[in-house]
Amino acid sequence: MLVEFRVKNFRSFRDEAIISLVASKDTHCQSTHVVNVPIRGIPGLLRNAAIYGANASGKSNLIRGIQLMRLMVGESAALQPEQKLNLQPFALDPISQASPVELEVTFLKDGIRYQYGFSATADRVFEEWLVVYRSSKPQTWFRREYLKSEDRENYKFGASLQGQRHVWQQSTRPNALFLSVAVQLNSAQLKPVFDWISALVVIENGGAPLIDHTVQYMLKNPGHQLSRFLRAADMAIEDIDLEKRTIFGTTIKLDLALGRVEHEGSGPQEVSVPLFRHEATAGSATFELQDESEGTQRLFAFAGPLFEILRNGRVMFVDELDRSLHTLLVRRLVQMFHDPAINTGGAQLVFTTHDTSLLSADIFRRDQIWFTEKDKDQASQVFSLNDFSARKNEAFERGYLTGRYGGIPLLDSFEVAGSAEKH
Repeated sequence: MLVEFRVKNFRSFRDEAIISLVASKDTHCQSTHVVNVPIRGIPGLLRNAAIYGANASGKSNLIRGIQLMRLMVGESAALQPEQKLNLQPFALDPISQASPVELEVTFLKDGIRYQYGFSATADRVFEEWLVVYRSSKPQTWFRREYLKSEDRENYKFGASLQGQRHVWQQSTRPNALFLSVAVQLNSAQLKPVFDWISALVVIENGGAPLIDHTVQYMLKNPGHQLSRFLRAADMAIEDIDLEKRTIFGTTIKLDLALGRVEHEGSGPQEVSVPLFRHEATAGSATFELQDESEGTQRLFAFAGPLFEILRNGRVMFVDELDRSLHTLLVRRLVQMFHDPAINTGGAQLVFTTHDTSLLSADIFRRDQIWFTEKDKDQASQVFSLNDFSARKNEAFERGYLTGRYGGIPLLDSFEVAGSAEKH
């Protein structure tokens, strides 16, 4: 489970920003919203976190930050030696622009707490570290540091990390993460860290997750309940079938979850296409996905990853969860994570939204609500509703919209040129 995510000098975040899912001592909705964990000093972990803020305040950059970490861990070992890292430090002051981006995640897996992070520029990794808590005492498994004055890297390994450590070190290029290379070279001890980060589901820019993910879920799970799920969402879909079709030429697969386009060979290929059957009193008809509404397309694509995450206890980050979805449907998606009968594995959902109707003590605890806003230097800050003296029964939505907590746009009057002309 996710404990916290930390980002510094990335896009609009110049200073350190932390999103924490550690529950406060508040007992509100303890049995549904909090997962108890066997870790001293952590009273429990939250199943959800919602992030609010004005447009361009930095909400999406938090999601992009965790996506960057996931892609770096999963792919940096395969980069070419001189290939640049696609990093974007804070651009509005020269010191930050020349400094490394820094990312760190803390999580629990099988009762062990891991704290992994790195800092890097476009040219190289400057620092990388892994601290492990098998008990209350931390163990530093490895720490890597680039000594710029000496133009060399310095590695320190803890006694707890076993295996061919120096072989992994010598195989790690400046633009690659040691974690990624070590796992590629069969480090069984580091693989749980690699796997946990790689298994994060990140949906950026309001886009739907990869539709093929849901199609593959349907193929692997013949008894899936996607039709029932969409009917429960009032999508008027009676059933969903998959039709096999042969296509020719190079296949271009748009992977919205990874934010990239993949080319998949050439020649004839067999693909499975979802078909949606609708019924009315006068008859029935079958439609392809592109004929459905944007909300239906988004919910269908969302369903496969959602079911897997709830079943396997994984973590999902979504930018603009409410895009193209009715507010009551968004509320239901959030409540699925709060329902112990559905969320049996401790799955977590972290999302950005503008849907202020969710700002209610009936839906969230105060420690689950976060805000972003920019300061006078145009640098983003992130803070929790728990930082304010908000009462449990307070009208959170009204307090937010009236500016009590910050994180709202400061609007000036505006007139269209010529609108005030007299005739």
